[in-house]
Amino acid sequence: MSKPDLRDLMWAEALEMLERAERLQRRFFQPGGPAVRPAWQPPVDVFETEEALWVVVALPGVPPDRVEVRLEADHLVVRGERPAPPALRRARLHRLEIPQGRFERRLALPPGHYEAVSPEVRDGCLHLQLRKYG
Repeated sequence: MSKPDLRDLMWAEALEMLERAERLQRRFFQPGGPAVRPAWQPPVDVFETEEALWVVVALPGVPPDRVEVRLEADHLVVRGERPAPPALRRARLHRLEIPQGRFERRLALPPGHYEAVSPEVRDGCLHLQLRKYG
């Protein structure tokens, strides 16, 4: 009995992993249908100064009117929806890496009291200042 070629085994395993990843992607990032729960979480940067927390949320392609920001007890909640481009409905999909649909990001805040000051969307990011008080 001959030994299996290590390259063939690695190739077969890589193909199986790609198929699993594609199945997961199809499951979580289905275009067109409204998701009951959020389908993705945007990446976030958080910086702290003596006066405030600064939060930057990456939201490429998300219209500002589709973003909701709330302070809930000791959490900041950013939720909304990135709509699929209309052409996607008629197109044959080759790759879908930028998530579509509903999103939500819930961040635990450091102890303290905060007030949201002038949220701004620029360069595809939501910029928030959470002023410390109390």
